[in-house]
Amino acid sequence: MKTTNTTIAIYPSHTEAEAAIRKLEHSGFDMKKLSAVGRDYHTDEHAVGYYNIGERMTMWGKTGAFWGGLWGLLFGSAFFWVPTVGPLLVAGPLVGWIVGALEGAVVVGGLSALGAGLYTLGIPQETIRHYETALKAGKFILIAHGTGDEIARAQEVLAQTGPEKLDDH
Repeated sequence: MKTTNTTIAIYPSHTEAEAAIRKLEHSGFDMKKLSAVGRDYHTDEHAVGYYNIGERMTMWGKTGAFWGGLWGLLFGSAFFWVPTVGPLLVAGPLVGWIVGALEGAVVVGGLSALGAGLYTLGIPQETIRHYETALKAGKFILIAHGTGDEIARAQEVLAQTGPEKLDDH
């Protein structure tokens, strides 16, 4: 079995990302171990940051229906403004990792708050920059973590959904 504990998939739109999340849910994957990240296109409010953990959030921006539906499945939610990437919505345990990195003053080689959260998971810096570039281009990222067996199964399910990229960390 694989010994990794994180897999990250990139999807070109919220429709594909949502289908992948639903497929993981139906496969029995523990949704408390799944995070979703994507850009929010509603920037009129110019928020600096927002997060809540363990609560549900209402709809935001032009992809509000997508995010509104996900908050019922994923645990924890946040809104972050990431320089060079823009406004990001984050759902799932990644919220806690980002907040922990920020509160612990973990700053690594010019990484953003998102990058610092991913870095705490052991994701290499160059790979983090690739994910940030994908987000900047309007793509969506799913991050599953767990035991080696759980991640092996998640990778099988996600591979069936046709992500642009599926990485094993």
